[in-house]
Amino acid sequence: MIGAEVFSHILDFSDRTTCVLFGDGAGAVVLSASEQPGVLASALHADGRQAGILCTPGRISSGVVSGHPFLKMDGQAVFKQAVHVLEAVAREALAKAGREPADVDWMVPHQANIRIMTHTAKKLGIPAEKVVVTVDQHGNTSAASIPLALDVAVRSGQIRRGDTLLFEAVGGGLTWGAAIVDY
Repeated sequence: MIGAEVFSHILDFSDRTTCVLFGDGAGAVVLSASEQPGVLASALHADGRQAGILCTPGRISSGVVSGHPFLKMDGQAVFKQAVHVLEAVAREALAKAGREPADVDWMVPHQANIRIMTHTAKKLGIPAEKVVVTVDQHGNTSAASIPLALDVAVRSGQIRRGDTLLFEAVGGGLTWGAAIVDY
């Protein structure tokens, strides 16, 4: 599975409320067949009614840009929605897997910002020291953030074989999802 983003093409560098938050990046995770299940459960949702809080309102047609081609974000609205939907989807995936938040060895969240990650973990009852944080190293690389965070945590020895992981993410549109994985 591959996640890649090139935010530098859709950022307005005169808008300091957004351009300093995002980074370009790519990450991949290789999955293979196994006798024991690894991906225990997942959940994915979308709600287009929230599209305006995080979007790129411009269009490109035949190489011509029309409208505003840069990322627009209502940071407060994104924060409120993100914490709400991430807690709910994490609980949904945990329930499908027959697990509780206490069973999670590591939460590997989308690296949007530290406040969203810590508030979501707190609402789930997951201690801050069980949250993988790399946003300070890469910025918000969107679809690449979870593979990058997983790589950092595995290489550092934080995450080990047999650990139960909670992956969760939120994105523009508004979309959100979670997965429970025995690594």
